Amino acid sequence: MRQFPRFRPLILVFLALLATACSHPSLHSQESYVFGTRVEVLVWGEPEAKAHAAAAEVLREFDRLHRTYHAWQPSEMTVLNNALAAGRPLEVTPEFAGFIREAQEAAAKGEYLFDPGIGRLVELWGFHDDTFKPQLPDAAKLAELVHAKPSIGSLKIDGLKVSGDGTPRSTFTALDFGGYLKGVALDRAAAIFKAHGIANALINIGGNVMALGSKDGTPWRVGIQDPRQPTPMATLELRDGEAIGTSGDYQRFFELDGKRYCHLIDPRTGWPSTGTEAVTVLIPPGFGNGEAGMWSDVASKPLFIAGADWRRLADKLGVTQVLRVDSAGKIEMTDAMRARLKLELTP
Repeated sequence: MRQFPRFRPLILVFLALLATACSHPSLHSQESYVFGTRVEVLVWGEPEAKAHAAAAEVLREFDRLHRTYHAWQPSEMTVLNNALAAGRPLEVTPEFAGFIREAQEAAAKGEYLFDPGIGRLVELWGFHDDTFKPQLPDAAKLAELVHAKPSIGSLKIDGLKVSGDGTPRSTFTALDFGGYLKGVALDRAAAIFKAHGIANALINIGGNVMALGSKDGTPWRVGIQDPRQPTPMATLELRDGEAIGTSGDYQRFFELDGKRYCHLIDPRTGWPSTGTEAVTVLIPPGFGNGEAGMWSDVASKPLFIAGADWRRLADKLGVTQVLRVDSAGKIEMTDAMRARLKLELTP
């Protein structure tokens, strides 16, 4: 039995420019560790004090979101999950209520293959921890949860009061914003930079990346991780306001008896999804209601779990730029994504 590191970067930010960044006053860089991953914020072409103040505000907002909506450490989210388990309604903040509504809409559009209401399933598989134990969950508990069909769709919001829908499944529903909140944070970062009058920046939250403007007129460039090698399999240049995100079976997983079990749980079966190694989506600015960041985080999840049916679901979601690597290592992509990528491997 082998246990693997909790994560490794899904999107590689190519910054050969960083080789000279330490001596170049026009590029400001700040890093942190938030959302269980490495976060990097870059600002180009601004005075150091201005860039530092804006980047610091971004990182503070990331930390606030992380602490407020943590899925297993004490937070507003755990308070709500405890109330749901007890069948009690709970009044939440306007922000939290808004997040739940938005996540419900996103889940419905993705046919609930992405479902932030399956927190108990994620926990049962051992992914609500800083380390992953290579062991299968209790079969009876898993069967009980699968039969209950927990879902964010079972929650009702009346003003700021959140409650279950009165069915047993709502007491088995527990929220986990792990596939949603990093995208929200990207959109928040863009808004903060805009408020500070900063037009050129790059925000990288463990591989969920948003580009603002450029670096001295040169587009920000990122690489897409090979799911089975510590090297990029493709690179692309991000345009102003675009966001990119990847879901992979190599970020959070364990292996048992030679089989890989990843954190991407199929709500239909209660088991980690198989058939896909990675899915990358590139979201244009203004997508949906102007939530390119959020959708770069959310959209890759249902497409990953959809497996061979990913093209149909991508069309339904309106996501036109997608790259998928199946379980055999075969690379598939939409024409729109092919036009943007420089492949390092031959599909």
